[in-house]
Amino acid sequence: MSTEPPPPRAPGRRPLRNARAVLAPVAALVALTACAGPPRAGASFALSAGTPRPAGDIAAFTWAVYAEPLTLDYTMAFDYPQNTILSNVCESLMRWTPGLTLEPGLARKATNPSPTTWVYDLRAGVRFHDGRTMTADDVVFSLGRQTDPENAAAWAQNFQNVASVRATGPLQVTVRLKKPDSQFPQYMATAAGVVASRAGVEAAGEDYGTSGGLACTGPFTLGEWQKGQRLELRRFDGYHGPCAKAGRVVFRFLTDPAARTNAMLSGDVDGGYLIPTESYGRLEDSDTGTLYFGEGLSTVNLGITDMKGALGDVRVRRALSLALDRTGFVRAGLGGAGTATSSLTTRAVWAGAAPETREAAFAGLPPATRNLDKARALVEEAGATGKSLTIATSPIGQDVSLLATAVQAAGTQIGLRVNVRSVAPNAFSALFTDPGAREGIDAFPLTYYGSITDPLDLLTNFRTGAYLNFGGYSDEHYDTLVEEATGTYDKDRRLRIESRLQRRAAEQLPWIPVAEWPTAVFLNKRITGAPTTIAYMYYPWAADIGAAGASAGAAAGAGAGAGAVKGTAGTGAAP
Repeated sequence: MSTEPPPPRAPGRRPLRNARAVLAPVAALVALTACAGPPRAGASFALSAGTPRPAGDIAAFTWAVYAEPLTLDYTMAFDYPQNTILSNVCESLMRWTPGLTLEPGLARKATNPSPTTWVYDLRAGVRFHDGRTMTADDVVFSLGRQTDPENAAAWAQNFQNVASVRATGPLQVTVRLKKPDSQFPQYMATAAGVVASRAGVEAAGEDYGTSGGLACTGPFTLGEWQKGQRLELRRFDGYHGPCAKAGRVVFRFLTDPAARTNAMLSGDVDGGYLIPTESYGRLEDSDTGTLYFGEGLSTVNLGITDMKGALGDVRVRRALSLALDRTGFVRAGLGGAGTATSSLTTRAVWAGAAPETREAAFAGLPPATRNLDKARALVEEAGATGKSLTIATSPIGQDVSLLATAVQAAGTQIGLRVNVRSVAPNAFSALFTDPGAREGIDAFPLTYYGSITDPLDLLTNFRTGAYLNFGGYSDEHYDTLVEEATGTYDKDRRLRIESRLQRRAAEQLPWIPVAEWPTAVFLNKRITGAPTTIAYMYYPWAADIGAAGASAGAAAGAGAGAGAVKGTAGTGAAP
């Protein structure tokens, strides 16, 4: 069987570009709603490579998520709640590891016999939750759903260079590309590469993802889903890998951050990711469990939405960047767990680069420290003194509100008139997807996380016409470099090109970078084993969680002590 991707849709029907990066940042911000307390005194944090290994199995554990997924259809898995759950039920051709590296998944091997050909040899004997055995036909069908216009798949643009997907053997699938694409094989470790049973999906029809099973291959199956309250996963005893240590996982939908934090402190839930920043101190001081920080590949930025107003002059953007109190924002807005930065990419995504390439990517970047005198001079030079800017904010989290406040303070100090416009949460979400919602707005707080460990995942957003290029930034030289990097499989050469993109973006500031933000996870004393990195979005993290015990700490292979780096995110050991 084969599937030929349809022609691109008309601009008015364009699928979301990197939708997990379009709406997931909003979701991350929604997770930090209100209840902001004072910043932690003398706050510091450690990056941990993992948590102690379990001492044994556990009957069940309960996990908090800040919102209920609308669907668990893998083609729409663009947000934190969906992927946090789905990563334990469905598996992809490749796998993102807790160390943020790539390894085989449902494909035991991936080969690249020509620049436009990828061959995936599948594992034999893999069973779906519906009892059927995985074949190449299931893979072709599953990837084909990502390119079907009727599905409006969130991952469709990651298939833009795919010409065909064909079964070239009972357990072999060949993907032919229109042109070389170094990013496509990496995205096969995300929800873009999920494989489900064709028969199971077709039997579910329009109900797929909202009721019944998901017909996938992961260590857990979808159990009871009480809409508006909770969702249960059950261990899949027919799993092709090591069985999950927990018999059941119960996800509770706790939309209020204070209620979510209190549930962790009281032991009503055993743990959770996406901890509200205002709760870091309470959870760290608690004797109920442990708060861990790990690599998050996340950056907090000021997204520029209007290049025709005052921010259209790069000198004004540079001035605003120079005037920002990044350190104060990290302390207050991120609860002290973060790193002030002038880099649009995190240091962790450069882990695979040669030392000289990594150094070149960060050499000569603008300082992350304030220089008000230089900033005022730039504003005057641009003739922008007294000009007005409007920054959007919303009562959805202290990181959003405090960054908007920090921008207003910075602008006022250098001669700009900065207005802060508060909008409702749904209107704030619309800023990411609706150009009309951005009218009259010059910039807004934006958090971005990478889904692969490659700087291009973020840097491609500034090419002409990119979905997240909100301000319409256009640079022909930049576009050429993006195309060159995309078409380069040689990692060293690609990263050298990407270091040039990084420096160009830092000079032009289509977004103004503010801080790196680590992943946070809280574990009750009764459980352990969860990954600390953002890999939980596509890695079956719940299968690693088991019972804590007196020997758990001693058994830790890469626990909080062994892998911890005291200080700031992204400056310690690379994953």
